[in-house]
This record gives sequence, C-alpha cells and structure tokens, in this order.
Amino acid sequence: MTAATLDSAAIAQYLLDHPQFFVEHAALLGEVKLSSPLTGRAVSLQERQMEVMRDKYRTLELRMSELVRHAEENAAIANRFHGWTQQLLRTRVPGEIPTAVADGLVKHFIVPHATLRLWKLAPEHADTWYTNGVSEDVRLFASSLRVPYCGPNKDFEAVSWLAGAELGGADAVRSTVLLPLRANGSAFGLLVLGSPDPERFSATMATDFLVHIGETASTALVPLLG
Repeated sequence: MTAATLDSAAIAQYLLDHPQFFVEHAALLGEVKLSSPLTGRAVSLQERQMEVMRDKYRTLELRMSELVRHAEENAAIANRFHGWTQQLLRTRVPGEIPTAVADGLVKHFIVPHATLRLWKLAPEHADTWYTNGVSEDVRLFASSLRVPYCGPNKDFEAVSWLAGAELGGADAVRSTVLLPLRANGSAFGLLVLGSPDPERFSATMATDFLVHIGETASTALVPLLG
C-alpha cells in the first residue's frame, strides 16, 4: 500500500494496531501540530490530548454535579415525606385524619393548597367538610385515574374544592395534582393539590413520590370507610 492509497481510517487503524508507534517515534508527539477547537491555534499532539482529557473531565464533573443535585432533592423529599407520615401516625382520632393529610402536605411539602373529598364512608362521618360537594362525575373521574394527574388545571371540578377566599377562586389554580385514593382497588376519594404557579406541577414531573403520597394517604384514611 502506497501513501497515495492511504486514507485517514486506514492510518487510524494502523495506529490502533501498533500502539508502540509513538514509543518508537516519540519526537512526533511534539512535532505534529493540530488545530485546537478551543483556542484556534496550532498545538502539539500532547497538548491536544490534554484538551480532550480536560473536556471529558468537565463533562464528568457536570454529570456528577447533576447526580448530586438529584440526590439532594430526593433526600429533601424523603425527609418531608417522613415528617408528613409522622404527623399522620400521631393523629389518633379517625375524623381528624383528613385534615392531617391535607394540612400536612401544605406544611411539610410547602404545597400552596391541598384538600380532599371522600365517599363510601361510615355513617358517623357523613355531612363533614371532606364529604361535601362530591358529584358522581368526580367519583367516576377518580375511578378512571390509573396514575396521578400532574399538570395544568383544565377546569377540573375537583379544583373548585380549593376555591377559598384566600385563594381567589378556582381560576387562580394554574397547576394541579389529582391523586385517587383507593382501598382494595376501588376509589373512595380524591386528593387535590393546587398552585397559582403554572410550572409548580408540570406534566414532565416524575410521579413516583406522588404515587407514594396517594398510597400513604389512602392507608391512613381507610379507618373512615363504612
């Protein structure tokens, strides 16, 4: 094979197959000049190698920083979840558990607004704030939710439960989370979180912790069922 028939791929393969080449021709490491994409000037092969290594190192640093940030965020959520769960365990009176669930989410998760509604309850829990305003459409909607809804408020009927004077009406809820509450596979309630920030609960959010919140709330509220 002559120099005229050599192409870059063949040269690269030759160097891979003969790693001792630069040992035998060490002077080339300093003599071969490459154009640096970082500075635009000509640099030696050794300098270019260092640039490549530094670039890889920076990429790894960024990736590590991202992993650390996610770990810190997950740890913070886990701590909040732990505090909320402890509050539920300290609530001994069944009729006080719905308030503990909703208020605990506001307190520990810094959620602007939270509430819930329940049905299929024992008679002694009828005519309470957490049973009022539940239409058949809401019950069907809760039963249809296989996963938590997290995203913009699309004029959901359940969001109207958050429409207190301090909130400025349901229209002020720009993003929401809707969590079905289930027992033995059947929905018996709906937990609603709301925020005036349209990005607080976005459709791109991971829902793992939301699923855990729904399951924990369901377990805590089961004693109220008829």
